Amino acid sequence: MFTLFRPELEAYARAALAEQRQLHDGGWQAADLRAAQWERAARTIRYVQANSPFYGRRLSGVRLAPTGPVGPEEFAAVPFTTKHDLRAELFDVMAQPLDRAWVFYETTGTTGRATPCPRDERDSIVNNTALTLAYEGIFAQHGERHVVAVLGPTELHSTGDTFGDVLRNLGHTVVKMWPHSPVVGFPRALALLEQLGVTALVCTPGMAISLAKAARAAGVELDSLGVRLILTLGELTSPAMLENLGDLWSASVYNCMYASQEASIMAACHADGRLRTVPLNNLVEVIDPHTGRAVAAVDGVREGELVVTHLYQGAKPLVRYRTGDMVRLFTEPGSPVEVLQPIGRVRDALTLAGRRVTAFDLEQALFTHIRGVIDYFLFIDEVDGQDIVTVNLEPKDEEAGLKLDREAVRRAVTDAFGVGCEIVLGSMDAITSTGAMVSWKAARIHDRRADEPEPERVAALAIAAGRDAR
Repeated sequence: MFTLFRPELEAYARAALAEQRQLHDGGWQAADLRAAQWERAARTIRYVQANSPFYGRRLSGVRLAPTGPVGPEEFAAVPFTTKHDLRAELFDVMAQPLDRAWVFYETTGTTGRATPCPRDERDSIVNNTALTLAYEGIFAQHGERHVVAVLGPTELHSTGDTFGDVLRNLGHTVVKMWPHSPVVGFPRALALLEQLGVTALVCTPGMAISLAKAARAAGVELDSLGVRLILTLGELTSPAMLENLGDLWSASVYNCMYASQEASIMAACHADGRLRTVPLNNLVEVIDPHTGRAVAAVDGVREGELVVTHLYQGAKPLVRYRTGDMVRLFTEPGSPVEVLQPIGRVRDALTLAGRRVTAFDLEQALFTHIRGVIDYFLFIDEVDGQDIVTVNLEPKDEEAGLKLDREAVRRAVTDAFGVGCEIVLGSMDAITSTGAMVSWKAARIHDRRADEPEPERVAALAIAAGRDAR
């Protein structure tokens, strides 16, 4: 509605919707889309050179023509932006003064200095338009009207505002709550799910697990709550884990987006359950995280660290931003849009039996043979030169524990990674709920082969201790 008071923004929003809908409906040809990306990338570079103190310095050696696109070779010579840059430069990265933004967010600061993430109206329009079009088909598959509980993590996080806007666009009712808040709490959250007839959740996988645990402790059957759709975000989640969550909740579960506070929406889930890039908003690259060089596709798949450049000129556009996340990008025949599969942060990679293992592949192998498990945690040890993975599982109830095929789980881990494996049943502590705040690895793995705990694990333990205390 705010655009009605800003005619220039209404025109911008209508144009953004028209071209995003054309892309969504398959109306863009690959060559035309690529040409538009090079043109818009050039605009972003000129914009930040002129308006961002940080980029004015960092890109001082980049010379583009006053108008027109940037060439691929020119673009490849543009320096990367890193997370360290954002933490060191803070407000100098911004391309607008704060009083031109409509909202201020920041990162959580759990693993480093919190960085400012302001958004202006254009930022929100292009990102929320892409999400609205993607989610329209998902919600339609599960009923005409929904009451959606959006369980965002903090007041300074974008989740509540983003989904409030997107769900309003789609005509659904929104309930914003944070069960870890001392004002709300899990008992009140569960009561609201039941009292309001909530049919869908937007939350991290860890929150879906925490709510399931709280329901079990309160003697509430999850089936009785009537939730039939869960959109997860904020943490790495494999398809097999999504199926396990769906089994727990008797609901359809989607990994609904790939995004960050700093870089906004980089991929959105569509009705078929797959994440797709948003090429009118971002130019994406895949690089080797160690060399920084572009990764070539093998059988139509690029695997490496994702790098993103914003193609819209908002409050804080980023140029060649190294996300620190490992992905696989799949080409689709006849489509200029790629399917994206997050496979873990660069620093979350493990070495098992001398081989590099991604977080995604480890969780996928593990949960292919698991259902009815409410939570899990892994210990990694070395015994007589062999790596041993101890898989700790928390079944939802005694019956699920009896049905669990421990031998199948053990064999899957051993065969996939060449390690010894033991299966232990028991309850988990609060560290497993910290994945979105810290990292999947810190929340899910204690690698006891290392002499000192990693900084992320220390941060996760501190957050978990605070949650246990409440």
